[in-house]
Amino acid sequence: MNVKIKKMRIPIELKQLLKNQADHDPLIEGISCAPESNEDDYSNLLARVPGPAGSPYEGGVFQIKISFGTQYPFQPPTFKFSTPIYHPNIDNSGKICLDLLRMPPAGSYNPAITLESMLLSIQLLLASPNPDDPLNSEAAQLYKTNHEQFIIKTRELVQKDCTNYKNGI
Repeated sequence: MNVKIKKMRIPIELKQLLKNQADHDPLIEGISCAPESNEDDYSNLLARVPGPAGSPYEGGVFQIKISFGTQYPFQPPTFKFSTPIYHPNIDNSGKICLDLLRMPPAGSYNPAITLESMLLSIQLLLASPNPDDPLNSEAAQLYKTNHEQFIIKTRELVQKDCTNYKNGI
């Protein structure tokens, strides 16, 4: 039954994401998402999320792989950055620490949460890290103790590693 739900729900959510982007909602503008390989296979998606304006990630576009397991939507999909990123809540392998992406009681995921909401939450996490719940302890420590140096290091890495950078390649 979950396969049928997934095949029906994900295309609808992708269309809604595209519609909201076309309506120029400033929060969603620039976020895109599509099947990773086969257009009819919604098990793995690839999202492109721009860094939020005013954050050290501004100008960068981050690729995130999304995997929907057999229990979706009753279990959250897995999100993993494939673009390298320096962030207190994202580890070196791209795993993300965000309550919305975890099941209760440790997290706040529920089946009513949309793909769009999850991607927006990830984008907002870039603008507002939680250094008190880190996956990257080095980034969290630098964020807390020398915020200016954190910003410099983050911007350098965004320019070097992002798939699209306004002022770069």
